[in-house]
Amino acid sequence: MTRNATVERSTRETSVEVTLNLDGSGNARINTGVGFFDHLLTSLSHPSRIDLDVSVDGALPIDDHHTVEDTALVIGDALAKALGDRVGIVRFADARVPMDEAVAEAVLDVSGRPYAVIDLPFTTERIGNLTSQNIPHALEAFTRTAGLTLHLSARGANDHHIAEAAFKALARALRAAVIIDPRRTGVPSTKGTL
Repeated sequence: MTRNATVERSTRETSVEVTLNLDGSGNARINTGVGFFDHLLTSLSHPSRIDLDVSVDGALPIDDHHTVEDTALVIGDALAKALGDRVGIVRFADARVPMDEAVAEAVLDVSGRPYAVIDLPFTTERIGNLTSQNIPHALEAFTRTAGLTLHLSARGANDHHIAEAAFKALARALRAAVIIDPRRTGVPSTKGTL
């Protein structure tokens, strides 16, 4: 079974192309024009073992909002397409990841039902060239189009560490949730559908 997808989205504000392979080796080629967001997406790709190729032409002369949001929407859409009908996946997973003084926890349901509870206590307005408030916004956009229920929280003193630990925790939970369980037939639901 091949679980990959390519999705393109063009608006007056951005042009985004994403290619995603769920069963890759964690190779990331990311170019959004927002350096710290590229770093976070690489931190999502590598621990999840999801190959991620992201190319964005965004509205950066205005700010980073549209670039970050649209990229997250397209990555989520590509993930949903690569998952297909979600037959045979584990579905539920959680992970905790430390980064120095910070620790993050992600609890995930790859259910097809989008919902996000994000608690990332940033204290600075920006991390590098990424507006801090766009990080939870991107995660919410990603869960919406991917069809994930995500509870993601972190604590720590350094905003860079909090953000990176959060993306790595999401990556580890995502890897565990989307792998194929060889003992399962059909979708992982007592209802028989997701």
